[in-house]
Amino acid sequence: MFHTLIIVGNVGRDPEMRYTPSGQAVTSFSVASNRRYTSSNGEQVNETIWFRVSAWGKQAEICNQFLKKGSRVLIEGRLTPDKTSGGPRIWQKQDGTRRQL
Repeated sequence: MFHTLIIVGNVGRDPEMRYTPSGQAVTSFSVASNRRYTSSNGEQVNETIWFRVSAWGKQAEICNQFLKKGSRVLIEGRLTPDKTSGGPRIWQKQDGTRRQL
């Protein structure tokens, strides 16, 4: 099986770059994708969907260098679900709190 996800939108916050213990760069940022449509009663509806994006390696460094809040972007990638539930990935932070992507 193969899937591709394409997101077009605006960067919601400045990218944050960090390095894994092995030295690989990871940049995280959010992207807002907007959709406007007319509902069945004729009313204009604006809908915004937020995506959390992670870029790795050289691509992470480039994203960190050139993107900023408000930048228009096109992202092509894949969803990485939790292997046990199939939903968003869930992990435990060092302080013991649970987080999800």
